[in-house]
Amino acid sequence: MPSTPPNPGLLLPAASLCWRELVRFYRQPSRVLGALGTPAVFWLLIGSGIGTSFRAAELPHAHGFLEYFFPGTLLLILLFTSIFCMMSTIEDRHQGFLQSVLVAPVSRASLVLGKVLGGTLLALLQAFLFALLAPALGLRLQLSQIILLALVLSLIALAVTSLGFSVAWQLDSTQGFHAVVNLFLIPMWLLSGALFPSSGASSWLQWAMTLNPLTYAMAALRQSLYWPDAVAALPSLRLSLLVLVLFTAVVLAAAVLLVRRPLVRPAE
Repeated sequence: MPSTPPNPGLLLPAASLCWRELVRFYRQPSRVLGALGTPAVFWLLIGSGIGTSFRAAELPHAHGFLEYFFPGTLLLILLFTSIFCMMSTIEDRHQGFLQSVLVAPVSRASLVLGKVLGGTLLALLQAFLFALLAPALGLRLQLSQIILLALVLSLIALAVTSLGFSVAWQLDSTQGFHAVVNLFLIPMWLLSGALFPSSGASSWLQWAMTLNPLTYAMAALRQSLYWPDAVAALPSLRLSLLVLVLFTAVVLAAAVLLVRRPLVRPAE
């Protein structure tokens, strides 16, 4: 009788897939440039273009649009990195690697955890590199603020990477993935308060921003950058963290449930 292959558990396969994501991403410098360089150029050009003609009265010590757009750029870096990382799910399917993992004696939760954690770590690293520019804007971060910012960035990175994985899992082409991203994920970022506050938007747009989970991710980022000073016009840090934790748990659970379905629907 053939022996049953030993079950490697949850963490070892997840760690192996996570390490593969890290190595694969940094072996492709164009992806690093696209994920970090594009948002940084947006921040510099748009922020400098609008400059001091924009004043966010609700932010303490605001000195223009460069400062206001800074946390929005952090969120965009997390979003771009998750997009580039989770696109590899479609590539792995075409190359047959994904099918090999699915028939291996590992749980499908390991597949989700490995892919998502790899993208999360990459997004965090690049966001922290950009966050080093904060002192140039007059944002002197204390140790407590850095710890809080790291927590918020980790939750956001985990959430957007899980969301990107869920989208990529259901698609079979990178072109379709880009189309969904442009139609779905980028508008979520635009309606998060990254580019403009909700106070000056029309009423229907304010409702859309209130229902957008990334609005609370953006609020948590802004609150952590100015903590312990509270930004009164935004949702409180406690509420923002609560919504962010719930959103992260939902999208991560949704990703695990999706991989339990057949990878490719049978032809009718």
